[in-house]
Amino acid sequence: MPADKTPVEDLAEDQAAAELAQLAAEIAHHDELYHGHDAPEVSDADYDALKRRNEAIEIRFPQLVRDDSPSRRVGSAPLASFAQITHSRPMLSLDNAFSDDDVRDFVGSVYRFLGQMPDGSIAFTAEPKIDGLSMSIRYENGRLVHAATRGDGTTGENVTENIKTIKDVPNRLPAGVPAVVEVRGEVYMTKSDFLALNEKMAADGKQTYVNPRNTAAGSLRQLDPKVTATRKLKFFAYAWGEMSEMPADTQLGMVETFRDWGFPVNPLMKRLFSVEEIIAHYSEIGLQRPDLDYEIDGVVYKVDRLDLQQRLGFRSRSPRWATAHKFPAEQAFTHVERIDIQVGRTGALTPVARLTPITVGGVVVTNATLHNEDYIKGLGNSGEPIRPEGHDIRIGDTIIVQRAGDVIPQVLDVVMEKRPADAVAYEFPKKCPVCGSHAVRERHEKTGKLDSVTRCTGGFVCRAQAVEHLKHFVSRNAFDIEGLGAKQIDFFFEAEDPNLWIKTAPDIFTLKKRQETSHLLKLENIDGFGKVSVKKLFDAIDGRRSIALHRFIYALGIRHVGETTAKLLARHYGTYDAFGQAMRDAADLSSEAWSDLNSIEGIGEVVARAIVEFFKEPRNGEVIGRLLEEVTPEAAEAASTSGCPVAGKTVVFTGSLERFTRDEAKARAEGLGAKVAGSVSKKTDYVVAGPGAGSKLAKAAELGVQVMTEEEWLELIGG
Repeated sequence: MPADKTPVEDLAEDQAAAELAQLAAEIAHHDELYHGHDAPEVSDADYDALKRRNEAIEIRFPQLVRDDSPSRRVGSAPLASFAQITHSRPMLSLDNAFSDDDVRDFVGSVYRFLGQMPDGSIAFTAEPKIDGLSMSIRYENGRLVHAATRGDGTTGENVTENIKTIKDVPNRLPAGVPAVVEVRGEVYMTKSDFLALNEKMAADGKQTYVNPRNTAAGSLRQLDPKVTATRKLKFFAYAWGEMSEMPADTQLGMVETFRDWGFPVNPLMKRLFSVEEIIAHYSEIGLQRPDLDYEIDGVVYKVDRLDLQQRLGFRSRSPRWATAHKFPAEQAFTHVERIDIQVGRTGALTPVARLTPITVGGVVVTNATLHNEDYIKGLGNSGEPIRPEGHDIRIGDTIIVQRAGDVIPQVLDVVMEKRPADAVAYEFPKKCPVCGSHAVRERHEKTGKLDSVTRCTGGFVCRAQAVEHLKHFVSRNAFDIEGLGAKQIDFFFEAEDPNLWIKTAPDIFTLKKRQETSHLLKLENIDGFGKVSVKKLFDAIDGRRSIALHRFIYALGIRHVGETTAKLLARHYGTYDAFGQAMRDAADLSSEAWSDLNSIEGIGEVVARAIVEFFKEPRNGEVIGRLLEEVTPEAAEAASTSGCPVAGKTVVFTGSLERFTRDEAKARAEGLGAKVAGSVSKKTDYVVAGPGAGSKLAKAAELGVQVMTEEEWLELIGG
């Protein structure tokens, strides 16, 4: 230990916290030099001494372990160290089913969409849902050319060299395969290899890992493929991306083809027809789960015929032809030590139970969400009991917590026999714990019903709302600025020097200029930064001065506007200028702009009102104005439908369609670049009317909108 270092046993808590911050930054710096640049500036012995010092302080002060601690990292490579690969076809997630009824609903929805009676004629495949890391591996002329993680579904990390170290993945495919083959599946670590790795880590006096899934993900993201090679990763193939030609016409046939090409496929996969068969296979896999040497968290069902998959198509983030039937949540008993209130970016006061640490499903759980005031009282949205006998939750209670996969743990019930005699009902705060402003539950103006959420009325006067809004702005699916995470946002927001301030989103993009023109405190001279990291941060910020329109809209943090809604808005309005002007015009609820907003399929009145209210607020307009001086939202890309007569047109379907179901008609139209609206307005181009068409048909006649039959519509779009 260096002479100037205080012995760990003599450190005060504030000294320990400061040193852990310094060690995290210093070790990350050495990791970057070693893994990223092959240019270490310290010996292995000195590096190991830093790691041991960090671990010793954490053992003495476990409450101070940082999110960016070296002991929590599997390897050290930041995601930005990998080149990016744009997927030729998006890697979408699956919807979830949690009960037998959900499975029946899924199967029923397939038949309904296709306009068929549920007669058991449609086959489904069922296979275990592997708890690993999704991967897409591309071959050209039989040779592996690149591999990428799922990433955000559109763009993933290039991990080609690491994938080549996995023995389950062939570097070359047999002769006669299609010219372009993208095999998709799951990279995982077996339970036995995970336990062996942890035993070795413990024997070496090192921090052990939490679970096989995270360990596999971290191992695959090592900058040095030699490290990945030592981790004994494995692969199951079950899907595909781009294929220059299809070697089979069913899901099962494709997977069997992958097996013939040398890929491991799951032996528990079956083709089934009835809901009863599907649920029985789910139960059978569940019984085998403890004996499998790999982690699974459910069973995936897919429509087997590929032509039916194509007809069913996709929602914005998931296919209609597949779902994941999750296993029941794992449960454990623990105690509520206290209840804290967190304030989100929309002012929502969310209670969180701080728990006596307990291991559930291999993960240590210390917190559980309590959702809102009524949830603590044991009441649902309509005042109905949500726990047996309406048990409320009190500090000191013994509770049953459950978690499933990566879902935030929740309180399932209270063990009343163990309730302390002095436990008192929790009183929800009437003031914001952050800024002291009044906290209220809004009442719906039409129904008179209280909102389930209590909100701070302080707006951006409230530090928590301002900070959480900034964290949302830089989050992965918004501006995704590398190096500007939650901790950095907290630092810049609390900075005393105005040249370091980030109080609103535009301040992010003026930070570099303020630093360059300032003769005062420089960011590079502050602990935890440095010239290299500051340059990377500024480069990352400059790299987001042009951004996709839907990301820009999502980043604004408008209440009720998630990623899917942001994409709907971007596609409908095309440019930010058109969107912003329309939202300002829509403040007049009798205007065409308001009617047009409400006609967008997927935008209801609640969402529309939230958007309009956001744009009516002068402070929001001022922030957006300054932001647009720094950032350019890109025009939304039109669908690739060159020459299609309905591309860019707005269509409304009404009446009883006879040639196809309503969902299928909508999906087909959107696939051709048309916009499907839920109501008729002056901007409607076509109304497709079947038997029984009513008010929409009358509205079309009033506005002079072209009305056509299904046959005429099919003729227009080419059948």
